[in-house]
Amino acid sequence: MATKGKKASPRSSSRKKLVVVESPSKASTIKKYLGKDYEVLSSVGHVIDLPKSRMGVDLETFEPEYIVMRDKSKVIKELRQAAKNAEAIYLASDPDREGEAIAWHIKNDLTKNVLQKYNLSIPIQRVKFNEITKNEIEEKIKSPEDINEKLVQAQQGRRVIDRIFGYQLSPLLWKKVKSGLSAGRVQSVALRLICEREEEIRRFVPQEYWEITVHLHKQKKKFEAILSRIDGKKTEIPNEKEAKKIVERLEKATYMVKDIKKRVSSRQSQPPFITSTLQQVANTVYGYSTAKTMQIAQQLYEGIDIGTTRTGLITYMRTDSTRISPVGIGQARSYIEKNFGKEYLPETARVFSNKQSAQDAHEAIRPINVEYTPESIAQYLTPEQYKIYSLIWKRFVASQMTASQYEQISVEIEADGLTLVASSSKQIFDGYQKVYDIGKTEKEEKPRTLPELSVGEKVELVSVEPEQKFTTPPARYTEASLVKEMEEKGIGRPSTYAPTIRTLFERHYIKKEGKSLVPTLLGEKVNELLVNHFPQLVDISFTATMESELDDVEVGQKPWKEVVKDFYIPFSEVLQTAYTHIDSIKGTLDEPTPYVCELCGKPMVKKLGRYGYFLACTGWPECRNAKPLPLGKCPKCESGLVVEKKSRGKRVFYACNRYPECDFSTFLKPATKENQHPSCPTCGSLLFVKTENKKTRFVCLKEGCGYEEDASL
Repeated sequence: MATKGKKASPRSSSRKKLVVVESPSKASTIKKYLGKDYEVLSSVGHVIDLPKSRMGVDLETFEPEYIVMRDKSKVIKELRQAAKNAEAIYLASDPDREGEAIAWHIKNDLTKNVLQKYNLSIPIQRVKFNEITKNEIEEKIKSPEDINEKLVQAQQGRRVIDRIFGYQLSPLLWKKVKSGLSAGRVQSVALRLICEREEEIRRFVPQEYWEITVHLHKQKKKFEAILSRIDGKKTEIPNEKEAKKIVERLEKATYMVKDIKKRVSSRQSQPPFITSTLQQVANTVYGYSTAKTMQIAQQLYEGIDIGTTRTGLITYMRTDSTRISPVGIGQARSYIEKNFGKEYLPETARVFSNKQSAQDAHEAIRPINVEYTPESIAQYLTPEQYKIYSLIWKRFVASQMTASQYEQISVEIEADGLTLVASSSKQIFDGYQKVYDIGKTEKEEKPRTLPELSVGEKVELVSVEPEQKFTTPPARYTEASLVKEMEEKGIGRPSTYAPTIRTLFERHYIKKEGKSLVPTLLGEKVNELLVNHFPQLVDISFTATMESELDDVEVGQKPWKEVVKDFYIPFSEVLQTAYTHIDSIKGTLDEPTPYVCELCGKPMVKKLGRYGYFLACTGWPECRNAKPLPLGKCPKCESGLVVEKKSRGKRVFYACNRYPECDFSTFLKPATKENQHPSCPTCGSLLFVKTENKKTRFVCLKEGCGYEEDASL
């Protein structure tokens, strides 16, 4: 289209259609499908946002101030230049709230700085790809749509609230606790969950109880029964004295089969993955962090080279809907019947109901082409991509298969007023577990069996085995269980789980012990301050309600500024009083260490700085000695200490602090156990974590030592 008042440019006939996506990887995949008539560029995420150096929100009108991000000036310049020569512009950022906002910002910028500036008339429209395949892209390009303003407003409301929360609350933490800290609306509630669980564990008092297993036999075939009732009442054995009394009764008793119940139970497959369940299973099975899982899923969504063809392998991975498209259901049912037979195919397709809070904007996470089995494309995938794709493929196919069936037998045995229960469970049809058996327990893999028994017959006693046990505290959160809790309580949305947990780590509010999430001293202090002085802001129901109100904005039921105002008025009142009523705890977070400053002889303390923990002399400011935090004895020279370092490429490694005298270094991570870095019991050197064949061990790297132990112990 030529500029008005001027002759058509000779280059007008060669103008291309411009497609703007978020990532360079997706851009290269889409370019291959669309061909030479299209130019495909990447915005590399957001290009326009609130400024980092200031609030960027008018606190009277709540109007945001948007600017081109400092590191995106080159990107926006390239987009503007391409737009000037475009025949049409398609904004194909990710199909979610953030993607809609990115498209909205780019459209506004191109309208102002290209169309209006050069008096051009070029259509700018939105396209949303739920999967990166040739058919999907060609179909969506044929039917572009307008930007969803309600979706943009919901994102804008969330962005403004989060900006106010963080930019007004974080300075309070800097003044009262430590500089460089941050508070976030969702992040602070997640931290509260972790801290409260830790407090529950500390307060927990174990209670003693006893269980009694009776070993019986019939015609030399042994089996076990558990004591379930004592004189008609539920078994409760509080101590050894009571246990001994019961053991004596059992040793003198006659055992007779009182009742036998047989039934066939069915176990249905689970729905295909949504964001949260994929993160949970990947964390449980492979130990992947939520951020790592989403990074790998993004790669599978954006495109993988399968031979000479580049294609997306899964549908969009940020979703809270278990809905499956008719195309997906048809693929799955056809594959199941062809490869497993009709007995594995239900008469009708399985449909899964969504939670009430689910947005249902996208279908569940599934393979785009079910014929791409994990094994058939394994050679084109990295080991990590293969693992995540296998989970998605198996879970999806299994979701449309028949139930697995078990024959279950429960036998009640009477022993002079004492009731025992013996049971067995045997799989008689594998059903969906032929494909997806992840999560099967060891007991299911080794089925319990019973001899042929009949009501009224006697069985013989072999032995009685009493066992002392203690009640256990609630388990610490893992990334998997925290995501599950956040989802169930309505804290955050699929797109926020991974960045929320990542931020807690980056701020040193939490750390990992094995798979468990443990609050640091800093995290507990920050949480205590927020809970004591801003209880409503870190209240779970308050946060969930706000998410619900932002959902109302998305469907046009509430103005976004009204939601912001309802949040800001009570927030600002509490914030003002907090500055005067909260006592500073600066300096109380330094932890004593056994190390002594070699310059002045004063004790050194463990401090948290901008880039993590380090050792600092208590003689500051007279003595400014500071050094990396030692993690343990060097396994090579023994006189040095292992410290964390970073390569020029920012990769973390561990080396001796006596370098260059000692050249020990490794990329293996130091072992962590009960808040400490354990030492080798043989030579005293620092232990490291090594994973081979899916087994994780703590190993000593000292030459000739060879000590190792199971990391799960």
